[in-house]
Formats: sequence, C-alpha cells, structure tokens
Amino acid sequence: MEHSHTEVQDQPVTSSPAGDVAPVSIASSIQPAATVSPQACATCGTTPAVNGGITSPSYIYAIGRIEARFPRPSVEKEFAQATGRADTSGLTDRQALQKVLSQRQNRYLARQLCWVMTIEGLETYILVPRDPADLELLIEGLRPTPQPWDLDCVIGVRGPIAPPDMCNGLMVPIVAFDQIYSFDRDSLIKAIPKPEKTSAKEFAPAAEEMFDRIMQMTDNAGATDENRALNYLAVRYQAIYAKAAEYFAQNCSLTSVYVNPSALSGTRNVVDVIFAYTNRNTDVVDKCFVRVDVTEEFPFLVTKLSPYYDR
Repeated sequence: MEHSHTEVQDQPVTSSPAGDVAPVSIASSIQPAATVSPQACATCGTTPAVNGGITSPSYIYAIGRIEARFPRPSVEKEFAQATGRADTSGLTDRQALQKVLSQRQNRYLARQLCWVMTIEGLETYILVPRDPADLELLIEGLRPTPQPWDLDCVIGVRGPIAPPDMCNGLMVPIVAFDQIYSFDRDSLIKAIPKPEKTSAKEFAPAAEEMFDRIMQMTDNAGATDENRALNYLAVRYQAIYAKAAEYFAQNCSLTSVYVNPSALSGTRNVVDVIFAYTNRNTDVVDKCFVRVDVTEEFPFLVTKLSPYYDR
C-alpha cells in the first residue's frame, strides 16, 4: 500500500562528483555571512510564540528575482540628483540604476532603498542583509539588462511583517539573508555535467523541463520544508537532471514530485523528495528519491538519488 504523502504535481532539480552536493558555477558568487547587523532586523529568524516566548527560526530558501524600490519620495529625489552627477548618457533606466548604485560614493543610496524579492511575479519578501557588506550582493542582483530567466536564490531567516513605512506601504515578511547567488537558467543548465550516454540535444530540454516545473510549483515561496528541499535540489544537485534525461530517453514522463517526512527523522528534520516517472506505453510507474536534511538554515543531502519502493 502506498504511503500517504503531500503531493506536488509537475516539478524538477542538480548534483556533483564527490559528495553529489557541489554548487555549480553560479555558486562562485556566494559570499560568506558574517555577524548580524544590529540595524538590519532585530527579530528576524525568530517567531513570537503564543505564550510570549520564542519559537525556532523560520528559514527561507527561495528562488525568484530581486528588485529595488524607493521607500520614500525623498530617497527617489536624492537618487535623481546622484544620477544627474553621473555619466549615464545612452543608458536605459535599469542600466543607469545599476551603474549609480555600484559607485562607491553612492552606497548610501543602496542602504536607503527597499529590496524586494518577487516569486512568480508576486511581491513575497523584503530583504535586509545580516552583514552590511552583503549589500553588494543585492546590487549585483540588479542586472543592467535583465532577461526573463534571470533568477536569484536567497537563503536566510524570516522575520516579522514589514511595517507600512518601511517600503512604501508594502507589508510582506522581512528576510535577513545570509547568502544570495544570482544566475540565469541557461547558465545553470549548461554548467550541469552531461551524462555520458545522453547527447547534449537530449539533455538540455530534459534539464530545462525539470527546472521549470519546480519553479512553477504552486505557492513555492521557499518557506516550507518541502519547498526548501526542492529549491535546494534545483540549484545544487545535478543528479536529478541526469535522471530525468535518462527516463525521458526510455519514453517515460515525469508525472509527479512529492515530499514525505523521512523515516530517518528523529532529532533531525529529514525529508524524502520522490520523483515518479510513468512509461508512456505501459503506464508502469517507476520512482526514485533523495533524502535532504532541512533542520537548519542550510539544507544538505543525506542520501544520493536511488530507487524508491512503496511500503
């Protein structure tokens, strides 16, 4: 008899040689976190409990896009003056924004801006750095010529809902981030080692479909254990893409991806991410799974991708 599970239809994910959990080329942009900035978000990472105490932190592992907003008219006017002093002729508004904020003398403006993360077009989080030095990561996320598949992965802890005066009335959770890395889907796919028995012509579409389906999951704000595990696999575990290409070559469809609490969970919070493939001719379902530990802020692989059997 099949387990009970929380099913998430239509989804996908990446791997590495030695531990199978190596960041692909995009990981080179990750900066180490430092001490908590006192002015950032004093309560981020803790959730008030009903009895007035503090519960465990609420972690975020989200994939979306970062945008800069003017929280007040005065900041917008100050930015306009700084732009007037810079050489921005021939630049688009987006290019001018990125150039002005990148100049050292204008970093004070970057600290004044409201940094918003959108997921599937919805305003989801307001980002603040734990370490003021990580302001650079936000500025780098403002690409001079953005493309539809430009993405940002944010890892941090969720705090309270922002007050109305923080970001021009936008009231969404504040996230104090420890890591941000920016990439585009095509670069991510190209960085994944191609399986020996699969041609590049077959592998690229398979990997793209897997990634797209994970990104299009309903309500994937990277806040639940299930979503954090999936997003982690999408950008850090290459084996799921290779397996997808292998099954597609065998005339199978990816019919579902779902997440179950693992039997190995005890003092640690471990989940099984299960991928179900159905043969298009015989309707036989084959499943494989990978275990991910999501106990703390940074998920990690517990077991490699392997066959899954319903019990």
